[in-house]
Amino acid sequence: MNVHRLLLPLAFSALSLCAFAKAKQQANLTLFVGTYTQNSSSKGIYVYNFNQETGAFKLRSTAQAGNPSFVAVSPNGKRLYAVSEFNDGKQGAYSFDYDAKTGKLTNPIFASTKAGDQQNDPKNLPGSDPCNLFTDGHCLITANYSGGDISVFKLDKQGRLQQTAQQTRFLGRDAESVSHIHCGIRTPDGKHFLVTDLGNDRIYRFDLNPQATEVLTQHVVAYEAKRGEGPRHITFGKDGKYLYLINELGGTCVVLRYNNGKLIEEQQLMADEGGGKGSADIHVSPDGKFLYTSHRLKKDGIAIFSINPSTGLLTKVGYQETGIHPRNFAITPNGKYLLVACRDDNTIQIFKRNVRTGLLTDTGKCINMGKPVCLILRKY
Repeated sequence: MNVHRLLLPLAFSALSLCAFAKAKQQANLTLFVGTYTQNSSSKGIYVYNFNQETGAFKLRSTAQAGNPSFVAVSPNGKRLYAVSEFNDGKQGAYSFDYDAKTGKLTNPIFASTKAGDQQNDPKNLPGSDPCNLFTDGHCLITANYSGGDISVFKLDKQGRLQQTAQQTRFLGRDAESVSHIHCGIRTPDGKHFLVTDLGNDRIYRFDLNPQATEVLTQHVVAYEAKRGEGPRHITFGKDGKYLYLINELGGTCVVLRYNNGKLIEEQQLMADEGGGKGSADIHVSPDGKFLYTSHRLKKDGIAIFSINPSTGLLTKVGYQETGIHPRNFAITPNGKYLLVACRDDNTIQIFKRNVRTGLLTDTGKCINMGKPVCLILRKY
């Protein structure tokens, strides 16, 4: 008997099993969900397994926290951070250790966004209502809506949270304005940090020095929107040349060309179709070909735009209605699914995404939980 003939099918079988196992591993994502716990059935932060090929999901763990509405994951995947969105003195941020094997969040560390009340504000305004956060593994930065400020936390060598290292507060641009900081992101060149001020209708630019004692320095107004537009969230296109802004109150989407810290407006067009003055989140598809924005309060849904690869300009191609009050949403790395956190429906809707047209189809599948807000998908 020819031994080689016996071994050949076994070898092919082993290769097939390895390929199957690898494909299965690549299909599995971790979905982190931030929620509101006040007046809600939510326990805090939820960790799910999500299959980006089939849309199947399974709960792995939960972690208790107070109003952890927005979450972020460290670059190495070993830490999860969350805000604690309060305005009564309990405002702050958490760090958790994350174990990818068990899916569990442990060792919660809490730090106040009030900077130890250094400003002696009797109304507890400093750091109040932190509603967004950024981390690069060296520091954690929270955008504090009602405080009108940003808090910078240093992280230890393991990426765990330490006390507030820096706080920058913004005043109203005039007697009719009150600062409301909503989000902050790093520029693709790593030199700057951009912050949206919904109340002052501005985007600020800081110099970014993550490992320095003072992380953020020399802030200037990089972009000023029309009064009442309400800049909320921003994201860069895949090539880093264009910044996309969604205005919460005006419902408009703005295309800004980015070059060495400077922002130049190239286009502005209406995204909201209901006039609800509640536009929320904004993301570019993994292939860089489409842009999506979420809208609340009237005709709740997701606006869909195609992106011109040469100019970065947008063309509206569709609008997908969703459940009630869509806050944040997330797109799977393979581009096949888009998940929407519908806060007031207490559910996460799962949409199938057409990678060619960018359009969405409701799968009918939902992940039910109390008041979901923020969704983060990662390959862990």
